[in-house]
This record gives sequence, structure tokens and C-alpha cells, in this order.
Amino acid sequence: MKENRYDDDLFFEKYSQMERSKKGLEGAGEWQTLRPLMPDFKGKRVLDLGCGYGWHCIYAAQHGACRVKGIDLSEKMLERARREHAHPAVEYVRCAIEDVDEPDGSYDVVFSSLAFHYVEDYGQLVKRVCRMLDTGGVFLFSVEHPVFTAYGSQDWYYDADGSILHFPVDNYYYEGKRDAVFLGEKVVKYHRTLTTYVDTLLKNGFELTCLAEPKPPEDMLDLPGMKDEMRRPMMLILSARKV
Repeated sequence: MKENRYDDDLFFEKYSQMERSKKGLEGAGEWQTLRPLMPDFKGKRVLDLGCGYGWHCIYAAQHGACRVKGIDLSEKMLERARREHAHPAVEYVRCAIEDVDEPDGSYDVVFSSLAFHYVEDYGQLVKRVCRMLDTGGVFLFSVEHPVFTAYGSQDWYYDADGSILHFPVDNYYYEGKRDAVFLGEKVVKYHRTLTTYVDTLLKNGFELTCLAEPKPPEDMLDLPGMKDEMRRPMMLILSARKV
């Protein structure tokens, strides 16, 4: 099995206390940027890679998707998804993103939220997604921004008094494994450049339809730490269409 920190009791408990975990899509800072990019789900077959609690799965179903499959490696995530976001059109399946292998043209939409930076081989993933999508299908996903993943620590530099000085960006062009810290716990992530994210799509059967770098919405700037999120990009959203 691939690395699965979300089934660790302590890690899962910390994650469950995040605003996005408690409030769902409206508690996610990127949602105001992501929502307008969501495709028309009416009658669509949807695959969510790294579905977590199932927020996006239920959103697709409630907006008319005829079939939604949510994939996640964490049984704890899936238990909560099945309990809180059950729907006749939604199926939740335990599987690593790297191991998903559905028939050609099985889906009209493939979506993923903040999961691909845990995947080592992005190129093979894109090839597989292209094969699983029907012609004209939408591939929409968010990842941690390459500026955020480059150095690895994913923390600010501080002065002697603990005040933030700046965010480190180093080894940008050296792609690959990073030993990061998330919620105070060690996790393995994979850094790749913006060029790699986009060019891999263009070379594997997709045309890019949108690139967005979401920033904190105005109504969240009073939350602790949110104003500092304006100092560097944390997330990247890409939308593409299979040609």
C-alpha cells in the first residue's frame, strides 16, 4: 500500500479539526476560486481521486451527476464519507490513486482536490486519466503550489522573536520527493514545477482551459494566519479538456 497517514489516529484527529474538515467546501479557502470552474455535472459520470470526506462527490451528485465514484486510500476518510455524504449516485472505494484503472472512456469528469502532490509519478497518472475520460471530458484538480512544495519544509523562516520573515523557495528545479511537515507530523510529498504540471497535460491529450492560483477570500482574512497566506501562493488549480 502507498503511504497513508490519514489512517493514523493522531494525524486524522488533527486533520478533522481543520476549518475545511468542520465546515466543508465553504470552509476551504480555495472554494470561491474552484466553484466557478466546476463543470456542468448533469448526467455526467464523475471520478474523484482522493475524495476524502466526500464533499466534492456529494456536490457533483446534488448537481445532477448520474454516477460518482470517490477513491481514497484512507479507510477513516471513507467511513466518514459513507456516513455523512451517502447518496444513491455515489460509490466510495478504497484504492490508491496510482492504482485506479478503469475502462477507456468511463468518465466525463475526473476531479481531484489537493492529492496529487502525494503521487510520485504524475506523468503516468495523467496518461491514465486521459484514457479513462471520454472525448471532451473535463480534468479538474488542485494541488499544492510548486512555490509551496519546492523547499520541502513548508514552513516560514522566522526571526529570533518568532515573527515571520519570509517563505523559503529553494531547489525549485530539482523535482521529486520532499520530507514535509503537515499538522506537525512528517509526511512525504512530491515537488514538481509549474511547467511539469502544465506541459504534461498538453503532451498527453489535453488542452488547458484554466490556470488559477487561489488566494484567501476577503471573509477569511481575519482567521489566524490567513493574512500571511497573501504573501505566497499555496495552491494551484488546473482545468483541462480531453481533445
